[in-house]
Amino acid sequence: MGVTGHVTDAEMRPAAVDRLLNSHTLHGSESLCKLLRYLAEHALKHPGSALKEYQIATEVFGRAPDFDPHLDSLVRVQAGRLRSKLAEYYASEGAQDPVVVELPKGTYSLTFHSAPAPLQRTIAPQESEPPPLTARSQTNRWSIVILSILLAASVAVSAVLLVTRGGSSENPERVPAALRVFWQRFVAGQEAPWVIFSNGAFVGRPETSLRYFKPAQDSREAILDHYTGVGEVLAVYNLDHIFAQFHRDVRVKRGSLFTLDDAENNNLIFVGSPAENLTLVDLPSTHEFTFERSTSGARIGDLAIVNVRPQAGEPKLFFASPSGTPLTEDYAIVGLVPGMNPAHWVLILAGTTTLGTQAAAEYVCRQDSVQQLLLRLSISENGDMRSFEAVLHVRVARGVPIATELAALRELSQ
Repeated sequence: MGVTGHVTDAEMRPAAVDRLLNSHTLHGSESLCKLLRYLAEHALKHPGSALKEYQIATEVFGRAPDFDPHLDSLVRVQAGRLRSKLAEYYASEGAQDPVVVELPKGTYSLTFHSAPAPLQRTIAPQESEPPPLTARSQTNRWSIVILSILLAASVAVSAVLLVTRGGSSENPERVPAALRVFWQRFVAGQEAPWVIFSNGAFVGRPETSLRYFKPAQDSREAILDHYTGVGEVLAVYNLDHIFAQFHRDVRVKRGSLFTLDDAENNNLIFVGSPAENLTLVDLPSTHEFTFERSTSGARIGDLAIVNVRPQAGEPKLFFASPSGTPLTEDYAIVGLVPGMNPAHWVLILAGTTTLGTQAAAEYVCRQDSVQQLLLRLSISENGDMRSFEAVLHVRVARGVPIATELAALRELSQ
């Protein structure tokens, strides 16, 4: 505080950071709070000094000195999450804060500025339609037709969302049209969908060693069923983020607690393969591509995706990197199939490893990949998308999915 008693903008900045760190928006996000503290301390002590991705990775997230930002996207992902949380905070509980903290895209340097008048910071209730989608190649005339359908359908989906949200002033039309068409079945209903994540049955102790439960030798009373993979965790995060863009919620439950009553009455999103998400065994699932463990040959015991009816140029089996070797590639299934109740739908996101599952969730939450997928599917004039099953090929580097492409696709008869 200055000698006159007037609080300067610079003196208000630490308080702005403290409000963020203690906010409901960042509650429970320990890694984001840690990143925010680091960036804020640097910005306050070294204004105008740029931070490098390597510096953040090693000093904030404990990455090894050989960290390569070209192979590991950790910092970019966490920075993107922080930007989203900052925007969420200032659109809700921080709407009246006198100082706004931002992390501009393309930089890791926080900025501080005085907040404009509240009315200037609210989201306009009616914004213009997002720009038309463009395919990577415009040579296919059907692409233009399909994209036109997507844009028309997205308007209808937005109208449904505004009704189901009780006239919210926030505008779902800010969500790209491709994402609106893909997710319309799950965001238009009154009830939030269930996200069911896999949690394998383990025995042992985490501080000593854990292994998979073996029915032939282990007591069921010794099962620990509250563990899941890092890919499933990040998949749930990505799904929560995409539904937040629609201003909708998701309900999350681990697979061992899921019941058939849940399946009868809700839209479902399964995260993880039937190898661990055992509830998939008793529910509508994929039929063109299935999970099986190899029973012979060099890959005996390894989980594979079976191509039930291979088309020209497609393999019969899709295997991840061999067990005992560094994981450099994986395969995953993305399947949209009717539920047990015809009024509901099931989306399956499952890799042969946890990183494949992560990549499958990221694939359906990104505008560019969903856009390319929709160009391969049949879309009706009213925007209804055909059910389908797809196999994704995932390239992995240092435990991070770095590239995902469509390896096989089947549209299903309705």
